[in-house]
Amino acid sequence: MSFNFKDNMNVTKEVGWLLPGLEVKRWFLLIFFGSVMIVLGFMVLANVRPIYITLELIRKAALVLPSNILAALFILVGAVVFFKGWQKTTLSIMDMNSAKGNESILENLYRRRKLNKGAKIVAIGGGTGLSMLLRGIKKYTSNITAIVTVGDDGGSSGRLREELGILPPGDIRNCIAALGDDEDLITELFQYRFKNGEGLEGHSFGNLFLTALCAITGNMVKAIKESANVLNIRGVVLPATLDDMKLGAEFEDGRIIHGESNIPEANGQIKQLFTEPANCEALPEALSAIADADLIILGPGSLYTSVIPNLLVNGIADAISKSKAKKIYVCNIMTQPGETTDYTVASHVNALFKHAKGRHIVDAVLVNNSLPDNISEGYAQSGSIPVRLDMENIAPIGIEVVSQKLIQESKEGLVRHSSNRVARAVYYWYKKTLKK
Repeated sequence: MSFNFKDNMNVTKEVGWLLPGLEVKRWFLLIFFGSVMIVLGFMVLANVRPIYITLELIRKAALVLPSNILAALFILVGAVVFFKGWQKTTLSIMDMNSAKGNESILENLYRRRKLNKGAKIVAIGGGTGLSMLLRGIKKYTSNITAIVTVGDDGGSSGRLREELGILPPGDIRNCIAALGDDEDLITELFQYRFKNGEGLEGHSFGNLFLTALCAITGNMVKAIKESANVLNIRGVVLPATLDDMKLGAEFEDGRIIHGESNIPEANGQIKQLFTEPANCEALPEALSAIADADLIILGPGSLYTSVIPNLLVNGIADAISKSKAKKIYVCNIMTQPGETTDYTVASHVNALFKHAKGRHIVDAVLVNNSLPDNISEGYAQSGSIPVRLDMENIAPIGIEVVSQKLIQESKEGLVRHSSNRVARAVYYWYKKTLKK
């Protein structure tokens, strides 16, 4: 005879633990009696006084209440507390046991609890830079909020945005995947990109998944939360705004270029970045996260198309300025032709302050101090050069410079941030500032 839980009984999760056939209650009873014996043993070691006091309290209570009611009350309260505690303990251990890797349950439980007590970190940016940072930061804390730009209008995200009128899901998807389990098949599925198929080619599964959830739930924030639950990520991912924000840039030569994907192709010096519409409102949850943060990280990533767009959303730059958190900007290693041609470290920082309207949004800048000997010739051919640290221009700005090796090794001579090195450098800087 089969038993259909949903069709035959309407019970809460707590009462469900008492259903017949689970082979659990007998062990509850055994543990209960064992616990009582342990408590009695400690009472005996304490010269029996606690037993006498306990019995005396029960005797006095029995003079007020009938014995059967008093007994029922003790049993009911004790059972509720015991079963609830056991349920939570079991679920916690089951959660640890389901984790991947070679760690024991105890090791995994300790690591999770330690991460849950970690610093509250807000990472602001977009593109591959933000997801790279998140993969490293999640090893230090689970209290992470990623605030993602929504100005993207190219590739799969641009197509979905144009055809369905949703916020571009690409950068959001990358951040969700970065905060998930790197070895999880579901995470790999989320990042899978279709290589062929009419209408599917070029789209990633995660983008389509977020798009479908957005249609079902009604908005992107709810869609992100449901996706995060599926991947069981460490942290929260939020769009900077729910407005249909598009980017525009005014160049030094007077040209006005519209569209995030068109800005780098314009090949000129950017004078000012702006949004359309001009007054995009920040997501309230993003502002709350910034206000409560212990550490705020800007970048790395494309300066004008990933990092600065977040500062143009009403309220974000002001919230960063007012936050008591430590604030650090992770500078790019190489210049980006079409965006930051010939930019130095000071040029990057000045651009941030300019678009934040002079607000204090950075306490320190993290820069790379090491390059491979066999740096790829492709960089020179594209006009990309290492970002130079110009201390003579940084000093007047009044921010600290943190110089570390941030690149990962590459036989091809490619210059890429190492998520572990960047996260370690940022977190150690934060810990050091707390001691000052």
